[in-house]
Amino acid sequence: MAGNGCNGNGKAEGVVVPEIKYTKLFINGEFVDAVSGKTFETRDPRTGDVLAHVAEADKADVDLAVKAARDAFEHGKWPRMSGYERGRIMNKLADLVDQHTEELAALDGADAGKLLLLGKIIDVPAATQMLRYYAGAADKIHGEVLRVSGKYQGYTLKEPMGVVGVIIPWNFPTMMFFLKVSPALAAGCTVVVKPAEQTPLSALYYAHLAKLAGVPDGVINVVPGFGHTAGAAITSHMDVDSVAFTGSTEVGRLIMESAAKSNLKTVSLELGGKSPLIVFDDADVDMAVNLSRLAIFFNKGEVCVAGSRVYVQEGIYDEFVKKAVEAAQSWKVGDPFDVTSNMGPQVDKEQFEKVLKYIEHGKSEGATLLTGGKPAADKGYYIEPTIFVDVTEDMKIAQEEIFGPVMSLMKFKTVDEVIEKANCTRYGLAAGIVTKSLDIANRVSRSVRAGTVWVNCYFAFDPDAPFGGYKMSGFGRDQGLAAMDKYLQVKSVITALPDSPWY
Repeated sequence: MAGNGCNGNGKAEGVVVPEIKYTKLFINGEFVDAVSGKTFETRDPRTGDVLAHVAEADKADVDLAVKAARDAFEHGKWPRMSGYERGRIMNKLADLVDQHTEELAALDGADAGKLLLLGKIIDVPAATQMLRYYAGAADKIHGEVLRVSGKYQGYTLKEPMGVVGVIIPWNFPTMMFFLKVSPALAAGCTVVVKPAEQTPLSALYYAHLAKLAGVPDGVINVVPGFGHTAGAAITSHMDVDSVAFTGSTEVGRLIMESAAKSNLKTVSLELGGKSPLIVFDDADVDMAVNLSRLAIFFNKGEVCVAGSRVYVQEGIYDEFVKKAVEAAQSWKVGDPFDVTSNMGPQVDKEQFEKVLKYIEHGKSEGATLLTGGKPAADKGYYIEPTIFVDVTEDMKIAQEEIFGPVMSLMKFKTVDEVIEKANCTRYGLAAGIVTKSLDIANRVSRSVRAGTVWVNCYFAFDPDAPFGGYKMSGFGRDQGLAAMDKYLQVKSVITALPDSPWY
């Protein structure tokens, strides 16, 4: 990487731009141009400048990628080698990713506006931890012996699903790649990955590293492109057995429809969220304020489980509001490659404008803007950390996923009231509870309709903890051994035993 003046690519002075090595499609173990020859731009959200021109996959390219994946599944080594052997290759891939941490974190930093430092200490290490977790699970896929009635012996086999289409979002390009791909590989599946068009660069680099690690050709294919073309070609493909998707609820609906209209492929969806963070009177106010700031402003609010609805009990509400505003104003917005920055730019111009539009909705619907609410720089897609109060449950900013640094702060009196308010949403991805009372923590965690509940913490993810949503936040689980089930078929085998001495 180098700090440039205004260079030949038109980059702004002082902006660090990583070297970009891979911009072609990765199909059957090779980097190739799109069949059409088309490319698309991926832009740097710090400046709006073009980072690279990336090969644009369309239906013809997806057909080639699916054929490669199908051939690798039906005739290749990957599903047929032992789980131990698959695990060894996956561990080697994890080692290679670790060796390239700096470069990979820089790619996501420039492509998605993510903080370089956190990429190096959170995103990439979390991804390799995920990969190693499932490498360890690859040789522990077991069926069951059944007690069938009659003169029979019964057992089950767990067999790989086949070709899996993986469609991932732009907010955590590295972590999402391995969140989906790792359990699929461990199960013995082959994959066709479509990264988000905003952030395709690191996925292509991971394809290169997978080849170096010894993943056979055709097992991992990466086809950057747009949702309505490349994504739609995957979800409607008659030779794709399953689709794993993380993204918006609106696109999740389209994927289910496409799967139903094609070959009834299985679908797992991790979709939107509008997660409540509930702070009770007995909480340590300073701790709760810091937790709420992290819950909504981390990764510039571009987190599916962002704690965008903060409910504070009336006894500490005024103190909390004052300190929350001070905390937001101290959250430094700046170049994600600057180690003193707490928050970088929104991923692209479209998301930048969408967040600002929601802020205008909040003001027009009668919420009170306490801090923020404006662009934070003359260039790039930076937005100030924003806090609203006087928010009611029927407002857009309380009901719709903003995916930006916008906190809605609300007051409550009783436990029953806040449970009802927390569940007043079409989503159910996560929730947070801050209290010193075990009784309150237990009652509320069992009452809130969400797939993950954090008590006195937030963003406490672990590969062993299943993650997914209730309601319109989707279905199916990532992480944990339960995630393997999405990529496995269960087969019952019944054998006649006419002369067995016992049954």
